[in-house]
Amino acid sequence: MCLNASLAGLVAITAGCDVTDAFGAIVIGAVSGLLVCFGVWLLDYKLHIDDPVGAVAVHMLNGIWGTLAVGLFATDTAPGYSITNAAGKTLTGLFYGGGFELMGLQLLGFGAVACWTALTMTCVFLLIKKIFGLRVTREEEMLGLDSTEHGMPSAYAGFSMVPEYIEEGSAPVLVSGNTPVAEAVTVKKMPAFDDGRPKISKVEIVCKEARLEALKNAMMEIGITGMTVTHVLGCGIQKGTPEYYRGVQIEANLLPKVQVNIVICTVPVGKVIETAKKVLYTGHIGDGKIFVYDVEEVVKVRTGQTGVEAMENFDSI
Repeated sequence: MCLNASLAGLVAITAGCDVTDAFGAIVIGAVSGLLVCFGVWLLDYKLHIDDPVGAVAVHMLNGIWGTLAVGLFATDTAPGYSITNAAGKTLTGLFYGGGFELMGLQLLGFGAVACWTALTMTCVFLLIKKIFGLRVTREEEMLGLDSTEHGMPSAYAGFSMVPEYIEEGSAPVLVSGNTPVAEAVTVKKMPAFDDGRPKISKVEIVCKEARLEALKNAMMEIGITGMTVTHVLGCGIQKGTPEYYRGVQIEANLLPKVQVNIVICTVPVGKVIETAKKVLYTGHIGDGKIFVYDVEEVVKVRTGQTGVEAMENFDSI
């Protein structure tokens, strides 16, 4: 917001920078700072128009204000002043004793530009809507236009994409020696529980975020009462969609996905898989993958229950 206020001041003073004195410039800048805050609030909370960078508040509202401000604060004592009417009379702003003549001319100029812009903009946008369409698909909207339009994970190329959180805990263990970690650590298979209890399975689904709501509703309909969802990055053998930077194809980056984990014991695994396939299938690359694992034990921390008993009311854990 501070940057927008500074830009708004520059936009507002541009029209009258050579015909106003220091006092006029200060007032114009102060009003522009308040106006940009009002404009952002108006678009976001009242008109519900998406303007993430505040361009309308900075450029349109303060462009109008700066144009009209000339009719208020123009003074013939400014070094670059040279405003006259057709009769050669010097015109000054309303607050400097010049009356409404200069303000009327500024209003006329603003109205002419506004009408021309509205007319041409309407014609151009109607043409674009007719030929290409004005809005992207819901899937492209969820993925973001950086990825779908430009083939990049972020428009801010060159900046590292870091996690949004830092896990707290003990310091990492320092590893020394020449033996690879994979060989140095002995992997032991834990014995499976075989006490006649129903089998517990974990189904892991990796899919596009745009399909998450439909997948969740479908799972609820077949009796799944709990799941966990994580945002992840990844790509398959196809390496995602081709990506370009300044016209040159680059190595594919990991694409945004969601990972849905479901632990089940009463709902058949096959039913979960078939339901997920039906919801996620589009026939295009990136529909997702489904992984199924055996779960050796489940422990409910709050009560100490294990196995099937720990699975009851799973969605409230």
